Amino acid sequence: MNPESTFQLACPVCRGNLEAVGTDRLCCPVDDLIFDRVEGIWRFLTGEQLRQFKHFLREYEHIRRAEGRGSRQAEYYRALPYTDLTGRFSSDWALRSRSFELFLEKVLAPLEDEGRQSLKILDLGAGCGWLSNRLAARGHRLAAVDLSVAPLDGLGACVHYVYDFLRLQAGYDRIPVAEAQADLAVFNASFHYSVDYEVTLKEALRVLRPGGRVVILDTPLYRRGASGEQMVREREALFERRYGFPSNAIRSENYLTPQRLQTLGEQLNLDWQLFFPAMGLKQKLRSMVTSLRLRREVAHFPVLAGRRRDPGQSR
Repeated sequence: MNPESTFQLACPVCRGNLEAVGTDRLCCPVDDLIFDRVEGIWRFLTGEQLRQFKHFLREYEHIRRAEGRGSRQAEYYRALPYTDLTGRFSSDWALRSRSFELFLEKVLAPLEDEGRQSLKILDLGAGCGWLSNRLAARGHRLAAVDLSVAPLDGLGACVHYVYDFLRLQAGYDRIPVAEAQADLAVFNASFHYSVDYEVTLKEALRVLRPGGRVVILDTPLYRRGASGEQMVREREALFERRYGFPSNAIRSENYLTPQRLQTLGEQLNLDWQLFFPAMGLKQKLRSMVTSLRLRREVAHFPVLAGRRRDPGQSR
């Protein structure tokens, strides 16, 4: 696949144009860097970035393997997010499927109804690529971006899908795509890994076309920052007990609050829409019980859609 047939790729360092050196190699003449496509995945992490993320990736992939994530069966990946055929993380995937359906209803379907049947979409933090696969099946053009190329839970798992999409090993603060390329930039349960939300959103906005939207799926939202901080402490203590390390090699922001979201909107001239999934009585009761047990509020996971206001437009 010619990468420029879907997105115009760019150097993640200078963001300049790349030159093809054969079918599986690109070079940046400015920074004298080479980027290869290995087993279908374009490797856009520079040596410096590989060193930066090495500790994080080692711990992340260790935890995911220990938890039993992924499968060797193609049917497992093709069933996501609606069914976890392993049965190990059914509750997690139930949450993901609700978010996905809400995203389809509130964000994607209205764009499709406008006649935009083949959108260019960046799947940021794509993991095993299930979102890219689902959206490619609807006729959209996808680029799946992730740090991990692991065969069970990273971009390496994308070999199990029928639908084709671009696979880019890269960080989402340095997306290897030229500016104004995408209609949607979707953070797929990944935005909370950002170490600086403003930097991350600026990069997403750079690659969006005018009128494009940034979408955040499955990042925890708390009314109070203290609840988010308590959640982080609980998680790090759990990982320390189970794996011998707190899994905080990257100092991520970890969660959102309405105040943080408002501040980001003001800094970046963004208008946000928040769509909350419907909760049945059982879910509400379960949430209340969990909140009492933990002695803190339970996170909400709305679909967040942001669009930059026109220059001069007031709130």
